[in-house]
Amino acid sequence: MADYQQIQALHRTLPSFAPHVSVGLLPYLAFILLGATFVLAFYFSTLPKDKVPIREAAVASLASILGGFGVVALFCTAGVYV
Repeated sequence: MADYQQIQALHRTLPSFAPHVSVGLLPYLAFILLGATFVLAFYFSTLPKDKVPIREAAVASLASILGGFGVVALFCTAGVYV
């Protein structure tokens, strides 16, 4: 029982959560990341086909990463905290 009371006391003294990225910046961050995703998707669709698709894979991977973070930022902007 002493462990529980120690943890409860620790919980009361800890500071509240503060996000690293300001909530006010999330709409702009989502717009920039999703805009870059669409630009890279357009660029990916216009690339010439190579035998070894290293450049295509790099562009697609970057677009995928930016799109993932952009969707999370958009959800957080709308109030769906994931």
